[in-house]
Amino acid sequence: MVAGLIALLAMPLAAFAADEGVSGYQQASWQSRLDKAAAMQAESEARQADADRLLKQKNEECATRFFINDCRNAAAREHLKTTREARQLENESKALERAVKKEQFVERERQRGEEAPRRAAELELRQAETVNAQQEAEARIAARQAEKAAQAAEGEKRHAADAERIRKKQAAHDARVAKKMQEAQERAAAKAAEKK
Repeated sequence: MVAGLIALLAMPLAAFAADEGVSGYQQASWQSRLDKAAAMQAESEARQADADRLLKQKNEECATRFFINDCRNAAAREHLKTTREARQLENESKALERAVKKEQFVERERQRGEEAPRRAAELELRQAETVNAQQEAEARIAARQAEKAAQAAEGEKRHAADAERIRKKQAAHDARVAKKMQEAQERAAAKAAEKK
């Protein structure tokens, strides 16, 4: 189980190395040490399991002997010795894993420090581009509004000219109608005067 966890920890290592530009040698070194830690952890677990199985077996064998307690004490001492060795191996594997994680952290921090000026410059550039884009958009909107206002003024001017033309046309028409009515009345008056 611990070996599986170490393997899972090693998976982000490859992504970290690819993303951050860690040298191939450094990545291989980390991976080999993580693999060694996983192997040590697996060996520690196997030794502990063997020691536990052997203690149980020896305790059962001791039950058939005359000096049961001496036999069990010897089995317990052997079990304790093997357990200590297994724990020592486990501690070494955990220390190796911690060392790799610390190196990875230091490398990430170093790269973050190196990247900070570039990122700050990129951020400043993006902000300037955003401000320019906003100003351009505002200028386009203002130009569009000015164009619409000019079109509206031109429309009103055309509408006023059309209304004036129609009014003059109507006035001319009314004058012609009035003149014709006047002429008709005069003719009618002349005809009426002739008849008398």
